[in-house]
Amino acid sequence: MTTRQDIIRQALAEAGSFISAQDLHARLQSAGHRIGLTTVYRALHTLAGDGMADTLREKDRQHVYRACGSREPHHHLLCRACGTVVDVPASALERWAETVSGEHGYTDVTLIAEFVGTCTGCSSVPAPQEAR
Repeated sequence: MTTRQDIIRQALAEAGSFISAQDLHARLQSAGHRIGLTTVYRALHTLAGDGMADTLREKDRQHVYRACGSREPHHHLLCRACGTVVDVPASALERWAETVSGEHGYTDVTLIAEFVGTCTGCSSVPAPQEAR
């Protein structure tokens, strides 16, 4: 890992939650690091590929990243209201995907799953009342 990649990895870990490449780049710039946005994108892509960063696609199709807390294969359960993310073990879903893809003759399948719902904390918050 290069020095710049290590700086990006550390900044991602310090962010503590999912962050876009643009926002991470802005943080690095304001901290005095002279790192280009393209370098940030490349480093995040490499970190995600190596299992050192998680990535999600937001509603606007933008990818966000966070330092990976688990080296085990997992997927994410994301609260659509507050953005809380829970890591979900991949084993059962991976077996299902392997079975289904095998039934259709597919090999070398990569499973990418994101579950979006509403967490307990947000479910218990009453919806704002409309103005009359």
